[in-house]
Amino acid sequence: MCEVALEEQERDISDLDPQENSSVADEGLMLVVSHRRVRPPFSVVLATVLYVAELITAAALCGMYHKTNDVIWMSFTITFMLVPALLIQLTLTFIHRDLGRDRPLVLFLHLLLLGPVVRCFEALWVYFKAGKKEEPYVTISRKIQLKKGQNTPMEWEISQSERKLATHRDAFKRTAVIQAFLGSTPQLTLQLYATIQEKYVMPLRLALMIITLISITYGALVCNVLAIQIRYDDYKVRLRPAAYLCMIVWRVLEIATRITALVLFSTALSHWVILVGMVNLLFFFFLPWVEFWVKKGSLTENVEKNFSKVGTTVVLGIFTLLYACINIFCWSAVQLDLSHRDLIEKKQRWARLAAYYCGRFVENFLLITLWYFYKSDFYEYVCAPLLCVQLLIGYSLAVLFMLLFYQFFHPCRRLFKHNIHDCLHCVCCHNGRSRTRTVPVDLPPSYSAAATMVLMTPERQETQEEPEVQNTEPQESSERDNRVELMEAA
Repeated sequence: MCEVALEEQERDISDLDPQENSSVADEGLMLVVSHRRVRPPFSVVLATVLYVAELITAAALCGMYHKTNDVIWMSFTITFMLVPALLIQLTLTFIHRDLGRDRPLVLFLHLLLLGPVVRCFEALWVYFKAGKKEEPYVTISRKIQLKKGQNTPMEWEISQSERKLATHRDAFKRTAVIQAFLGSTPQLTLQLYATIQEKYVMPLRLALMIITLISITYGALVCNVLAIQIRYDDYKVRLRPAAYLCMIVWRVLEIATRITALVLFSTALSHWVILVGMVNLLFFFFLPWVEFWVKKGSLTENVEKNFSKVGTTVVLGIFTLLYACINIFCWSAVQLDLSHRDLIEKKQRWARLAAYYCGRFVENFLLITLWYFYKSDFYEYVCAPLLCVQLLIGYSLAVLFMLLFYQFFHPCRRLFKHNIHDCLHCVCCHNGRSRTRTVPVDLPPSYSAAATMVLMTPERQETQEEPEVQNTEPQESSERDNRVELMEAA
């Protein structure tokens, strides 16, 4: 995935004045040359703050465990603290290619687990230096902007500073996902389990749980945004505050209920939770490889130019492991395609999305039910049936907010051939017609099998619209007959 492409999609150019800063090109492109200051790297700062806060809080909690001789809790806390931190250092070094450059101080700070801090200061330094002197652009970005029901092709220049900030943003997005699902999720599960087992709430442990929950939610939001940007790479993606709010509620409810169900089940059946976790991990780890084998594809050669087949396989294996860890706790929002250049399948598979949430709901229901029948005496002062109902309702609300996001707040919902409302409408019409159908009626394509978006040039669109104008009356009459039949069947 290209770093510049991410920066091009993130920059907001909708408030530029077309009369002052643009000129219409010969091919219909609107050339937008922006000379304003670049946008601050808020995502870099937020990811760094979460990394440092979780690292310091976990280290302080390990000190308290050492004083109370809680060797088991201390060992697991150190593991879930150091493993993602080391992977983050390797990721930043790999993206910035520091091994081939003479930067001994930066490499030393990476050994001290301070790589994100120095990268954050580098990004801030680039941001504050940008705009103080004239710099030539390094590339031109072309995107389609969706605004007020129109598709407006736009074009603008990307400077050297913007390209450097794009590299930092891309790197910290990857580190945020690694920190969230390889460190924060097992850390939150561990601390919640320790709190229930010890039957008291430690303030420092509670602070770590809150920080990890924020980190997981942020990592899930990054997955959502990256999935949208990759699938709609030709479009200028802009998320409204209402969309972010809907995604936050969706992800918080989904992750909190999932982790709570796993922890409650582990307190009743400690050894069986290992089997549940391993089955989930192995299933989602081997699923992309099985699909890759069925398609008889070949490994992509764009992961890194200097990698051999073995090195590419190792990198893809680590990437698949991260994908599996995400899907254990929440929907990853992306589907892996190991033979594709971007490693991401750009087509939205609605059937897989529905299957995931239905299967996860059933699994959570079974885990909570088993906990209810095998719970210990510690929960005798807790209304267990009410807790079970609350967890199921919480996960159902998460699914509801997910549906609301795709129906109303998705930035590219106009490109959907069918949406959530159309899917429900087709299902209702199909059920009603199956009971009182006399004449076969052709329905629109299935929602799960429909294409997510249709991209075409203006010339192709004009050529496709001409035959529709010539045959207007027959099509209108046939559509009118179909609507009458559907109304009668309903």
